[in-house]
Amino acid sequence: MTNIILCGGSGTRLWPVSRTLMPKQFVKLFDNRSLFQLTVERNAKLCESQFIVSNAEQYFLALDQLEELPHTDTEYLLEPVGRNTAPAIALACMALDPEEIVLVTPSDHLIKDREAYSKVIEQAQRLAFEDHLVTFGITPKYAETGFGYIEAEGLDVKAFHEKPDSQTAQMYLDAGNYYWNSGMFCFKAGIFLEELKKYASSIHEASQTAFENAAKEEMIRIKHDDMLSILEESIDYAVMEKSDRVKVVPADIGWSDLGSFDALYEELDKDQNGNTLNPNHVSIGSKNNLIYGNERKIATVDIEDTIIVDTGDALLISKKGSSQKVKEVVAEIRKNTELHHIHLTGHRPWGTYTVLEENDGYKIKRIEVKPGKRLSLQKHYHRNEHWIVLSGSATVTVNDEEYIVNPNESTYIKAGDIHRLENKGKLPLVIIEAQVGEYTGEDDIVRFEDDFKRVEK
Repeated sequence: MTNIILCGGSGTRLWPVSRTLMPKQFVKLFDNRSLFQLTVERNAKLCESQFIVSNAEQYFLALDQLEELPHTDTEYLLEPVGRNTAPAIALACMALDPEEIVLVTPSDHLIKDREAYSKVIEQAQRLAFEDHLVTFGITPKYAETGFGYIEAEGLDVKAFHEKPDSQTAQMYLDAGNYYWNSGMFCFKAGIFLEELKKYASSIHEASQTAFENAAKEEMIRIKHDDMLSILEESIDYAVMEKSDRVKVVPADIGWSDLGSFDALYEELDKDQNGNTLNPNHVSIGSKNNLIYGNERKIATVDIEDTIIVDTGDALLISKKGSSQKVKEVVAEIRKNTELHHIHLTGHRPWGTYTVLEENDGYKIKRIEVKPGKRLSLQKHYHRNEHWIVLSGSATVTVNDEEYIVNPNESTYIKAGDIHRLENKGKLPLVIIEAQVGEYTGEDDIVRFEDDFKRVEK
C-alpha cells in the first residue's frame, strides 16, 4: 500500500502561525513535530511507500522535515498550481501500478488514537482489495457546522451532504448514521482512474496529457500550462458522490483537522487554569486562554477565554469561539502587505533567511546557507547588497569573478551585478545581508541558473 500525502493548502485560518510559504502542516506544533511529520510517521507503519503531492515551495519543506525522520521510500509529484484534490490524486495514481492500493491522506490532520486508526485502515484496505472506493467517516462528537457530512447505512454511503446550519447539524448528530467527511480515501489506483474517466472524463483526459508531458527525473514535475488545463475539482464532486463503488468506514480515531485556533486549543496541553502551556507566558489571574508565541514574553492579567498569537511580525487577539473569522483578517491583510505569505524567517531549498529590520530604502537579513548548497545565479534591478560573513566561508561569484569571503570580512554587490552565494564548506554559512535601494521586495530577482529548477522560463 502506498500513502499519497496531499500537501496543498495554506491554512489561512491559523494565521499568523500559518503562512503561504509555511503552512500549518509544516509548523511544529506538537513535541517539535509538524502535522506533516506526524502523518509520515503514522502511515509509514502501515504503508510500504509514500507519494507526496505538493507545490515546489512545499516540496523543499517536506524534504527538510523528512531528513529528521527514519528513511522512507518516497516519490514526489510537483504541481505548479493547485487544481484541487481530484487532479492531484489522479496524477499520483497514474504514476503507480493500477493494482496498487493507495491510502490518500491530507498532511494537516491530527490523529491521536493510532491503534484505532490502524484497525480502520486495515478494514479499508480489505474493501479496497475488493475494488471499492473507500472513504472514512469520522464519528461526530458534536453538531459541527464547519464539516461536510456522509450519510451512511452500514458501510454503504447513502449521500454526501454540504456543511449544514446548526439545526441540521444537530439533526445529523441525533440520527447516529451521519459522519464528518474526513477527506481520507483508500482504493486501487486503477479503480479510481476508471471511475474518474467514467464520471469526470475531461479531468481524466487533461490529467493524462499533463502526466505524459511531465518531466520525470528526480521527481514528477507537471508543466504549468498542462496543469491549468485541468478542471479544478474535488474528489468528492468528481467521483465519490457519483460512483456506485463507494463504501464508508466509520472512524473514531481521535481526529481533528485543526481548522481553527479553537480546535488547536482543544489539542494542546494546558496548566491548572486552562491556559495552554507556554514558557513565555506570565499569567496573573488568567484562565482558559490559548497563548502562542516564542519571540518574547506574553503577560496576561485577568484575561479569560482569549486567543493570543504572537509571531514577531504579527499579533492576533481573538475571543475564543470567533477564530473562524481569522480568514477575514487574512483577506484584509492581502490587500497591502505580504504578512499572509511569509514569516520573518523564510525557508528556502538552500537554507533560511530572517528579516532583522526593514524600513523604506533598506532591509537587513540574517542568511544561513546549508553545507554544499548555493543560491541561484541572479541579479537585482533595484537594490545593492552588502554581505558580512559571521561564520563559515562564503564562495562569492560577481559577474565573471569568484572569490572567498571569510568571517569578519565583507563584500559588496551592486544593483545589476550577476552574483551567487555558495557554501562549499562542511559547516553552515551565516552572513548578514544589508540591502539598500528604492525597492527591497523578494520579487526583485532575475535567476539565470538554479540548482532547484526555479529559473523563470
